[in-house]
Amino acid sequence: MVVAASVVAAAGALAGVFSASGDGRATDEAAPAPVSASPRPVPLPAGPSPSAPATTEATSSSPSPSARPSRSPSPPRTETKREHTDTVPGRLYRHPDSQVLEWSRSHSGDPRHAVIASRIATQPAAVWFADYSPQTVTARVAAVTSGAAAQGRVPVVVPYAIPGWDCGGHSQGGAPGLDAYDAWIDRFAAGLGSGEVIVVLEPDSIAQTGCLSAAERADRFASLARAGRVLKAAGPRARVYYDAGHSGWNAPARQAAWLRQAGAASPESSDGVFSNVSNFHTTADEIAYDRRVLDALGGPASLGAVIDTSRNGNGAPPDGEWCDPSGRTLGRAPTLDTGASRIDAYLWVKLPGESDGCKGRPGTFTASYAYDLASSDAASS
Repeated sequence: MVVAASVVAAAGALAGVFSASGDGRATDEAAPAPVSASPRPVPLPAGPSPSAPATTEATSSSPSPSARPSRSPSPPRTETKREHTDTVPGRLYRHPDSQVLEWSRSHSGDPRHAVIASRIATQPAAVWFADYSPQTVTARVAAVTSGAAAQGRVPVVVPYAIPGWDCGGHSQGGAPGLDAYDAWIDRFAAGLGSGEVIVVLEPDSIAQTGCLSAAERADRFASLARAGRVLKAAGPRARVYYDAGHSGWNAPARQAAWLRQAGAASPESSDGVFSNVSNFHTTADEIAYDRRVLDALGGPASLGAVIDTSRNGNGAPPDGEWCDPSGRTLGRAPTLDTGASRIDAYLWVKLPGESDGCKGRPGTFTASYAYDLASSDAASS
């Protein structure tokens, strides 16, 4: 069986730039919120082959990383050594402008409302920054982090603008080059503020690099290592996690080798790894996989893992289906108190109900899909 890997590429529309639909689904889809729409996944084989065809047309074009002059690395950050703890203090932040909240506010009479509102809309979820907009990204990040700080809560933010994010496939996007990306990350970091924040750094940017040349991979990893240093230097309480793919993708040793090259073993740039973003593998499988990755990665005992549990209640489909597969359900609620060693959080990185492109428009909250997820019986995840 070929297991499809999750590639979280923004195809058709980026977060915050969706247009109103004229397709007759007005009562089923919400108008997207300014920053919180998580992009859709596009499938790739588990091996290092080129990307598979996407189902929608590209809206922007950015080249894959190319050879470029070397730059002086960011200065290392002085950091007090800490021992690993299984939780981050505080409560997770629910952004007030998510698509599910928009739908809930405008569809109180819908018979699906009670289930969606109680099981999805009440839960905190990550806020994605998936459009390359350097002029506004600092203010948009600051609006999220300051809103969370005002409530004494912990936001989860997802910078997603690495060049060639679909590995040169049909669904391209991101910054026009790695130098532009580095500058964008500087501006992103400037909005982090001084409060606690969890940064899920560039989903699939490491797990999906088998298609890159050695030089392209080295350039990308150098930018990711720099990004981690910049983010942690700018946000004194920021926790930065690097892409470990998921348990159905790369072998732990291979993934750890790439993570190490991208700076994920260094406490100056990393707090550990994340896995299962926009995917469906069980929490138990991800815990076991993440621990193997961390063991192979090395680094200090402070490194941990966070897991996307938003849609993994029934595990991954046996046929490897990736696009809004039937029979899936919500996973464990987001929490910073997992009770599992080296697992720092269960997060909803992909907002349940935001379609992959089969049950609704890509990246758009679709009530019928959300209702299916929220009302299905879950197996133990």
